[in-house]
Amino acid sequence: MPEDTKAPAPVVASFTLDASHPMAKHIDNITTPPVAGDVVEGTIIELVRGRLYVDLPPWGAGIIYGREYLNAADVLRKVNPGDTITAKVVDPAGIDGYIELSLKEARQAAIWGEAEAAILNGNTFNLTVEEANKGGLILSWQGIKGFLPASQLSKDHYPRVPEGDKDKIFGELLKLQGTQLSVRIITADAKEGKLIFSEKSGEEETEKTNLIDKYQVGDTVDGEVTGAVDFGVFVKLEQGLEGLVHISELDWGLVEDPRTMYAVGDRVQVKVIEIKDGKVSLSIKALKDNPWKLASEQYKKGQEVTGVIIKYNKHGALASIEEGVAGLVHISEFATPAELRETLELGKTYPFTITLFEPKDQRMTLTFTGEKKGAKK
Repeated sequence: MPEDTKAPAPVVASFTLDASHPMAKHIDNITTPPVAGDVVEGTIIELVRGRLYVDLPPWGAGIIYGREYLNAADVLRKVNPGDTITAKVVDPAGIDGYIELSLKEARQAAIWGEAEAAILNGNTFNLTVEEANKGGLILSWQGIKGFLPASQLSKDHYPRVPEGDKDKIFGELLKLQGTQLSVRIITADAKEGKLIFSEKSGEEETEKTNLIDKYQVGDTVDGEVTGAVDFGVFVKLEQGLEGLVHISELDWGLVEDPRTMYAVGDRVQVKVIEIKDGKVSLSIKALKDNPWKLASEQYKKGQEVTGVIIKYNKHGALASIEEGVAGLVHISEFATPAELRETLELGKTYPFTITLFEPKDQRMTLTFTGEKKGAKK
């Protein structure tokens, strides 16, 4: 063949089957062969020497063997020729031309399908808490481990800890290990193996959202104290909705223990100061006159005042010059922390000079002008 002569392009035959052709009516009934990941159903042909053969018309026969056979051994002991089983295709071109199948993976696929159905139906399950971590709880459903975030716990089990302290949240969650919770599935992702639970009912979530929508920042509400803890008090605004008054929002003065101020059942008036992530933050002090505003008209830098020592901290001592207005006496004024505490005793009144006064930011520093005492040996 001359060098400049090209080989003819391959001819691709094509044809269209006329609608009147006797085979035309069968075209739509032709099924495509299964691919890896498909779930198929077939009839057991026989079980021989650790191999289970399954009839999969019209594609031929399937086989479960090796590791897949061992994984499903407990189930396969109970089956007989003629039984129908559901399996998942592992390899459509498996050993000796058989379609390789997995019974265990088919079961897993079925479970994920059940999980999706449970979400749609809103089914609830009583499950035991197996483990806890700083984010929530671990529970198992149908052999699959799932996660229940702390934020999805009911109000009875939600860890009430100050400012989201993760270590304290973890401590509260540990107390739930071994207990049984009524939960529902809210996320089921088979591909990522993600199963998420919630202890809150869908109606409860919707109801709470509807209740919160009735309130706006700035609203003043009459409520009832439902709990007093180290970091504040919980106040019921209405049935099904409560908010937190953080310890810093209880009063303009120093609050050491909210329990000394409020008890369960007390009626209080609160102001809504924040609505975020389904939580309502409240304030009681916001409904009282701000003493710093009044203090701005009475005090100034360099002025001599008297104050009562109300608290020690790592920076020094706090001295209250009037209710709700306190300044810091810095520890650097003393040789040692012991000298500071010996000189400035809790509950006693001493003379000071104001060295910094920023009432807008509620900041004040004081210098002790009395006689210092030496630390005891």
